[in-house]
Amino acid sequence: MTQNLKLSSIAAILTATTAIPAAAELKYENNSGGYVLFYGQLNPAIVSVDDGEETETRLLDNDLSNSRVGLRLMQPYGSNEFMFRFETGLGLPSTGTANQNGTNTNGWTREDIRHVDFSLKGGYGKFSAGQGSMASDGAAEVDLSYVGTALYSFTNDENGAFFYRDPNGMLSTITVGDSSSNFDGARRGRIRYDTPDFNGFSAAIAYGQNILSSSDDDDYYDIAVSYKNTFAGGVEFAASVAYAVRDFDGSSGERKDTIGSASVLLPSGLSFTAALGSRDDTASGASDPNYWYTKLAYEGDWVSWGKTGVGVDYFDGSDFENDGSSTKSWGIAVVQRFDSINTDAYLKYRNHDFDDTVDFDQNEAWVLGARWRF
Repeated sequence: MTQNLKLSSIAAILTATTAIPAAAELKYENNSGGYVLFYGQLNPAIVSVDDGEETETRLLDNDLSNSRVGLRLMQPYGSNEFMFRFETGLGLPSTGTANQNGTNTNGWTREDIRHVDFSLKGGYGKFSAGQGSMASDGAAEVDLSYVGTALYSFTNDENGAFFYRDPNGMLSTITVGDSSSNFDGARRGRIRYDTPDFNGFSAAIAYGQNILSSSDDDDYYDIAVSYKNTFAGGVEFAASVAYAVRDFDGSSGERKDTIGSASVLLPSGLSFTAALGSRDDTASGASDPNYWYTKLAYEGDWVSWGKTGVGVDYFDGSDFENDGSSTKSWGIAVVQRFDSINTDAYLKYRNHDFDDTVDFDQNEAWVLGARWRF
């Protein structure tokens, strides 16, 4: 059900969120070098979406980095490290399920499970098995900017389920999420191998299936290469490229994604981030979309509370819904750190402009939120 909020309520909600005291680390160590760590976060946001005719304003869990809890267990064995990780979203009404028709309030399902992951790490690299990140997960989202907490290459977190309106004011069947993506890798039930780090370079390969969905019997496999280093003078640089294949069940074709991203952070606080990707889909009638993304950001210690980051970005995509369609999106955001309560508060504006056989009304979103970690 749609929950309309008055502007007078917004400040009170965020004040209550950021007033939560910072929690001590919930880490319990044993006398053999191992530990158990409990962690989590809450990320509520006020989201206001204007589809060109109507405006919907709701309090939701932000899919950009959803509210979650988790547990890590680490135990050394000689020169090796054994790790177990369990993590799940809380199943709160989220930005990913909200549109003009309401919000999904079905609560927690097994698809909210993020990690049930076992790994063994040593000088040979790292082997992982279980529900967790594929090799390409994060390859399109390398981002060294602090404002990346709210503004990054995936531009659909706040309003992805909202439908575009056509020039006659009628809702179409095309959502904002249909019109753009960064093709970043996912989490699957998988086996994965990561190489050791070689002078900043590393690689990973994985094979998996979507074990949390009873309707997806496809096979997924991918490979990624990453680089990260800090150069003389304090310049930070990171980049990743990946190739991912989804082999559709029943020999109905394959979907192949090639993605990459890079980010540089200067000692002055100025940063530049870019990403691009293309998709080759052999399924019948499917289009082959592509995109590029760029962001300019700046961060500094402007106030005593903590770091402040600001940024502006731009996304340009083609052929996402149909061949010849065009997607353009831009956003601007500010993120403020509150060190004393381990919270990042953010304000963001996002504009989506989609042109398929008709020029749909622009979809605009304002987001005011705060992510508290423990």
